[in-house]
Amino acid sequence: MAEPVIPDERPTESLALSQSIAQALDHLRPFGLGPANPNPSQRGADAARTVHPTPATAATQQNGSAQEKTDNFTGSSDINTNETIPPLPIVIEHIHARVQAFLAETHPADSLLASVQRQTRISLDVVANALQKYKLSGLSLSYNGGKDCLVLLILFLAGLHPYSDHAESAHKPESLNTTTNKDEGSDSGSLVETPVIPAIYALPPDPFPAVEDFVLSSARAYHLSIKKYTTEPPHTTLRSSFEDYLSMYPNIRGIFVGTRRTDPHGAKLTHFDRTDGGWPDFMRIHPVIDWHYAEIWAFIRHLGLSYCSLYDMGYTSLGGTSDTLPNPRLKKEHIREGNDEGYLPAYELMQDLEERLGRN
Repeated sequence: MAEPVIPDERPTESLALSQSIAQALDHLRPFGLGPANPNPSQRGADAARTVHPTPATAATQQNGSAQEKTDNFTGSSDINTNETIPPLPIVIEHIHARVQAFLAETHPADSLLASVQRQTRISLDVVANALQKYKLSGLSLSYNGGKDCLVLLILFLAGLHPYSDHAESAHKPESLNTTTNKDEGSDSGSLVETPVIPAIYALPPDPFPAVEDFVLSSARAYHLSIKKYTTEPPHTTLRSSFEDYLSMYPNIRGIFVGTRRTDPHGAKLTHFDRTDGGWPDFMRIHPVIDWHYAEIWAFIRHLGLSYCSLYDMGYTSLGGTSDTLPNPRLKKEHIREGNDEGYLPAYELMQDLEERLGRN
C-alpha cells in the first residue's frame, strides 16, 4: 500500500535549512532584528530547539557532527538566507545602536554595570584604533563561540558602524577569498565591498557538538566567513593553523583575539601584541584583555545575547570533551544545602580564578 501523501510537507533538507535560519535569527533578536523574542529567560544557544547533550553523551554525539579539518563556515552564503537574515550593514547598525543605548544608561558608579560600561568604552577605542592602523581589509577575528569571543564579536561589529555603507545596494554574499580588499593607503572600505567578516576557528580534536552548532548559527547571524582548523598535536597545532590561514590570506595584518588577563599566557598581554618569535607575524589585538569574568557575563545577560547552551549546564570554560567538565564550584549541592543534582549556570560564578576549575 502506498504511503499517504502529507499536504504541504517540506523535504528534510528544507526543514533543516529553515531551522538553521531560525537558529541564526535567535542571535539577532536582542538587536531588534528577527522574530519577536519568545522567552527572555531562554538565552542559551537555540534553547527552544536544541537538545542539550549531557557530559556522558557529548563525546559520542560529536562523531555525527564532526567536519573536515579545514571546513568553512560562511555565514552569508546559505541558500535563501539573504531573504531572512538582514545584510551585514543592517546587522552592524542595530548592534551599534544597542551598545550605544547601553552606554547611555545610568548606573551607580560602583555597580557592576557601570564597570561594564567603562570596559565597553575602552574596548570600542581599541577596535577604532585597530581599524585606523590596519584598515578593515587587513583585520580578522579568532572566534571559537566562547563567551569572551562572543563579547569580542559584538564589540567589533558595533565598532564597525562608521565604516558600514547603508546605501540600498545589492548584498552579494562572497567567500573570504573573493572579498574586495583595498590598499593600505586607501579608505577602510564599505561593508558592501566586504559583505562577510573573515574569521579563523581553531578547535580541539574532540569539540562539543553544542559549541560547533553555536559557532555555525552565530556565523550565519553575524555574517562571519570562518576558516575552520582542527588542532591535533603534533600533526596540526595552533601555530600551524595560523601559518596556513595567513598564507592563504596574506593581506591580514591584525587578528582580534578574545583572551583575558586570567587566561593562560594572558598575564602580560596588552591591547596590541605582536606574535612571538617562531609564529607567523601578525598583531594580536585584545579588546577584552582586562574584562573580568563577571563583567563578561553582565554584558551578555544585560544585552540579552544568545550564548552556547553548555554554559547553562555549569561549564565556565570551554575546551574539548576530554578536558572540559562542569565547574565544581557550581554544583548545586556545593552551593545549597541538600543533595540537588546538576549545576548552576556559568553566570552564577563570580571569581575570575575559579573560571577554569572545570578544565583538566
